Amino acid sequence: MTTWIDIAALEDIPQRGARMVKTAHGCVAVFRTAEDEVFALDNACPHKQGPLAEGIVHGVSVTCPLHNWVISLETGLVQGPDEGSVETYGAQVENGRILLDASKLTTQVAAE
Repeated sequence: MTTWIDIAALEDIPQRGARMVKTAHGCVAVFRTAEDEVFALDNACPHKQGPLAEGIVHGVSVTCPLHNWVISLETGLVQGPDEGSVETYGAQVENGRILLDASKLTTQVAAE
């Protein structure tokens, strides 16, 4: 059974923007695309731990603000010649609210 945590109103995150959410298990970056889709990933880039919530959102990807690594919001995989990945978390919008799937956060620790 999925446990959803209400973290914010969709309008609290600008289109093509992100916010970092502190949880008991670490920091998660929550992204909103131009099409109002939401995605959640560990907030640390696999390269040098750059804060992904401060990155540039384009399409369904985010570019790390430190060294321009591009990461898929859908899969958490690094795109292009670089390799690596970050953990993804279920996220959805319901009645204008962003909900985060807490089940993974209770079974592992997110990036800090």
